[in-house]
Amino acid sequence: MTDWQEIEGGITAPKGFLATGMAAGLKPSGAPDLALIVSDTEAIAAGVFTTSQVRAACVDYCRQRLQDKASSRAILCNAGQANAATGELGLQDAIESAKLLAEALNIDSDAILLASTGVIGQRIRMDALRKAIPQLVNTLSETGGQAAAKAITTTDLVTKSIALETVIEDRPVRVGGIAKGSGMIHPNMATMLAFVTCDAAVSTALWQEMLTRAANQSFNQITVDGDTSTNDSLIALANGQSRTSAITDMNSKEAQKLQGMLTAVCQHLAKAIARDGEGATCLVEVQVSGASDDEGARRIAKTIAGSSLVKSAIFGRDPNWGRIAAAAGRAGVSFHQEDLQIKLGDFLMMENGQPLAFDRQAASNYLKQAAAGTYLKEDTVLISVCLGNGSGTGIAWGCDLSYDYVKINAEYTT
Repeated sequence: MTDWQEIEGGITAPKGFLATGMAAGLKPSGAPDLALIVSDTEAIAAGVFTTSQVRAACVDYCRQRLQDKASSRAILCNAGQANAATGELGLQDAIESAKLLAEALNIDSDAILLASTGVIGQRIRMDALRKAIPQLVNTLSETGGQAAAKAITTTDLVTKSIALETVIEDRPVRVGGIAKGSGMIHPNMATMLAFVTCDAAVSTALWQEMLTRAANQSFNQITVDGDTSTNDSLIALANGQSRTSAITDMNSKEAQKLQGMLTAVCQHLAKAIARDGEGATCLVEVQVSGASDDEGARRIAKTIAGSSLVKSAIFGRDPNWGRIAAAAGRAGVSFHQEDLQIKLGDFLMMENGQPLAFDRQAASNYLKQAAAGTYLKEDTVLISVCLGNGSGTGIAWGCDLSYDYVKINAEYTT
């Protein structure tokens, strides 16, 4: 039983936030490609970013901004050009983008955070951006969350959005979020792109700690293709407009409730990204228990979820438990193979490190039914792995690997 409920509104559900999205001419297709999220007041800002040594200009820009000033008023995101591996000119484009938006919003440029997604090596189309900024600002609204969610997508088939509400000090407190991601998903931080808003009052250090914890239990536990992006960014704003007392102690019940709701928002968005993996037909959830610690359990879960052999078997509706066992064994986590137990859905396939007889056709049908399920409801393939009697648990999410993944990515820039 959770202490929160899902509500409408997405990224603009929390008080004091506006959003919008538009087609600015950045994408050759003419699809929406520019998004903006704005807080009415200064908000505490936190971020988690890619650990790749090849980073987009927006990542370096945001890191520096958050180091200098852990607060923000707005997030500007362009789609179409990643502005990664673009050198000094790419960084100047990022700086100019912030200045243009600051002028239009009549705020300081250091109150703006940036994100980009698209083709690596391509700079932002600044002529189009310059023309679009005034119109973008003029269309900000409390109902603009869906437009923003659409404008940050690239190869995504669906938008990803969620909002949750709880009660703290008899006042409603809300967390909303949007994300994008479909390919190049194997985050070593957060995800392709995700933005979170919150109207709770929370201290700067605690908000960053909460976001990092949430990322480690959500975006850092998804994989589509094993590739980490140059642009991975998770940015969260908390503006205190719920008018509750400031939350400063992680051990307080208020902090625990907010942490749980923030993690739930991030997990929803993370699973949506994994389910929308390029060419995917189903979501895969790997649950690991019995490890010596949670870190080891999470590592094994993500290794299984990211195994090309496991992913291919699921696409082929082949209940090949051996591939699951092999992936668990190579994760770099110590356990006794004689304790290993593996289940696919309700089908027990291995016990005490030994294979068991099971109905292969029925197990194959289970995989077929998942592929025919509905988005994020009945389309989840569940793999359960127990390593022994340890207290460590972990979950990871991925998807199957289909022929279409190669089709989508073989000619991505041509």
